[in-house]
Amino acid sequence: MPSFGPDDARLLVLGLAPGRMGAHRTGRAFTGDASGPTLYAALAAHGFTRGTFDGRPDDGLDLVDCMVSNAVRCVPPANRPTAAETAGCRPYLAARLAALPRLRAVLCLGRVAHEALLRALGARLADHPFAHGARHAVSGLAVFDSYHCSRYNMNTGRLTPQMFHAVVGAVAAEF
Repeated sequence: MPSFGPDDARLLVLGLAPGRMGAHRTGRAFTGDASGPTLYAALAAHGFTRGTFDGRPDDGLDLVDCMVSNAVRCVPPANRPTAAETAGCRPYLAARLAALPRLRAVLCLGRVAHEALLRALGARLADHPFAHGARHAVSGLAVFDSYHCSRYNMNTGRLTPQMFHAVVGAVAAEF
């Protein structure tokens, strides 16, 4: 699954993996599944989009100074990547990071994305534990953590739109 957004982005939003009914089906990250409206609404509210998100790759949405990508590049079985898949995709994540010359911040959506990023950067997980709303300084980057904006997390109340907007707002304050 390709990343979505400009190659000179200063913010990378790092998800888990393409969803079978979302990005895998539509060809654009966080498009076609329940996570997309939450993610793109928060990005829009904080100036990281132009145009309107309508859940289709041809809806005209553009990202501003922001790129969306995933820690795992293909659809995992049971919608949860194995450790081997995450490790196998690490070189692609490292290459994505290296190809963003202006990168200043990463928003990790969930623990798997957080840990994949830290491993790709060569950082110790124990030094930067995942916690919703946390901010870490890692390899010259501001790394922000949020629970994933999945349908499950939103429906159970583990993550609310207000909680998610607060994290994206903290990210936006870095710029």
